[in-house]
Amino acid sequence: MATSQDLFNLPGGTAANAPLAERLRPKTLDEVAGQVHLLGPGKPLRVAFESGRPHSMIFWGPPGVGKTTLARLMAAGFDAQFLAMSAVLGGVKDIREAVVAAQVAQGQGRRTILFVDEVHRFNKAQQDAFLPYVESGLFTFIGATTENPSFEVNSALLSRARVYVLESLGVAELQELLRRAMAMINAALPESETLQFDESAQAQLAAWADGDARRLINAVEVVAESARGAARRVIDSEWLETSLSQNLRRFDKGGDAFYDQISALHKSVRGSDPDASLYWFARMLDGGADPRYLSRRIVRMAVEDIGLADPRATEIALNGADIYERLGSPEGELALAQAVVYLACAAKSNALYTAYKAARAYAQENGSAPVPLHLRNAPTKLMKQLGHGQAYRYAHDEPHGYSAGEHYFPDGLKAKFYRPTDRGLEGKIAEKLAFLRKLDDEAKS
Repeated sequence: MATSQDLFNLPGGTAANAPLAERLRPKTLDEVAGQVHLLGPGKPLRVAFESGRPHSMIFWGPPGVGKTTLARLMAAGFDAQFLAMSAVLGGVKDIREAVVAAQVAQGQGRRTILFVDEVHRFNKAQQDAFLPYVESGLFTFIGATTENPSFEVNSALLSRARVYVLESLGVAELQELLRRAMAMINAALPESETLQFDESAQAQLAAWADGDARRLINAVEVVAESARGAARRVIDSEWLETSLSQNLRRFDKGGDAFYDQISALHKSVRGSDPDASLYWFARMLDGGADPRYLSRRIVRMAVEDIGLADPRATEIALNGADIYERLGSPEGELALAQAVVYLACAAKSNALYTAYKAARAYAQENGSAPVPLHLRNAPTKLMKQLGHGQAYRYAHDEPHGYSAGEHYFPDGLKAKFYRPTDRGLEGKIAEKLAFLRKLDDEAKS
C-alpha cells in the first residue's frame, strides 16, 4: 500500500522533480478543472467539503478526470490522514495495514480517508473487508472506478457510500489545463527560452487527449522537452505531430489516420478476412490505440454486421471487453483478438441494423400513434371499463404459441422492417417468420 500524505503536504506543493501532472495537481477545489455539476456553488461535493463532515463515497468516471485529486483534496480539507491503495496491486494484507494506520490516527484524534483506486478490481471478499470499518467510522472510504458501480461494487458497500459521477473534461477545460501547464514550465525557464503552443496545436492536443487531463499534461511535458532540445519556441500542429510520438501521429482523435485504420479494421471484419482483421487490430494497438475504444468498436461490429446471423458474436465481443477489463494489457488484448477473429469468420447480416434504422425513421414519420386498446395495460377497474386489454389474445394459449392474424401496430399503420437473410441462424429465423405469415394468411381466409 502506498500513502500520499507526506507528498501531498510538502511545503509549496510537490517535489520540484515530480512529473508535471503531479506538480499541477490542484491544491484547492477552485483549481479543479471541470466537474462543475459536483463542485459548483451549492453542488453536492462542494457542500460536502464546506460541511466539514466527510462521508464515504465512490467516484465513477473515465480516466484522468480528477478522482484521485478530489480524494486528496478531501483529506487536506478535513485535515485527515490520507491512505491510498490500488485494487490492481493490493489485497487483504494492505487493507489490514490500512486499518492499523487508521487506528493509530484515531488514537491521536485524527481522521483517516482511505482511497481505493480501481475498486471494481477487488473481489467480493476483499470489498466486504471494508464494511465493518466503514460502519464503525474508523475511516472514510473513497473508491474510484471507471466501471458502473451498480454492477462492479458490492451492494453492501454501495449502500454505505454515495456515488458521484465524474465527466470527461471538455475541450475548453483541457485547453485551460494546457495553459496552466505551459505557465508552470515557462516559470522555470529564462525569458529567451519560453515556449508556446499556437492555436491549432492547442486544439489538436485537446482533441487527442479525449477528455483525459493526465494524458494531456503528460503529452505537454513530452512535447515541451522535445521543443527545448530542438531550440524551438513555438509549437504548431506540424511540430506536434512529429515530436510527441507515433501514438499522436497515428491516433490523433480528430485526424484521418485514426479513422482510416478503424475503418479498415471494421471493413476487414465485415469482409470475413480474419488475417487482415488481426493485422489492423494489432497495428492499432501497436500505435497506441486505447484497447477499451477498440473493444467498444468490436461490439458494434458484432451488432451491426453479424446480428442474429450468429448471436454468439455479440456474446464473444462482450466477453472480450470484460476479460480485458479484468486482466488489462497485454493479457486482456488476446481476448479482444479472439473476438476479432470470431467476428471475421462468423456469418454476416446487417438485416437487424437496417431494420432498426427503418423502424426509427418510420416512428419519427408517423408521430405518436395511440396504442390499440387491446394492447394496453389494465391494472385498474376503470381501465378495464374503458376497454383496456379487452380482446387481447394470449399467444401461449393458442396453437404454435402464436395468435394468428393478430394486429400489433397502431391502427392504420403497418410496415415490414426486418428482412432476415438466409445466412447462419437468420436462415432459421426466416423460415420461422415465413411459417407464421402463412398462419396469418390462413386466419384471414
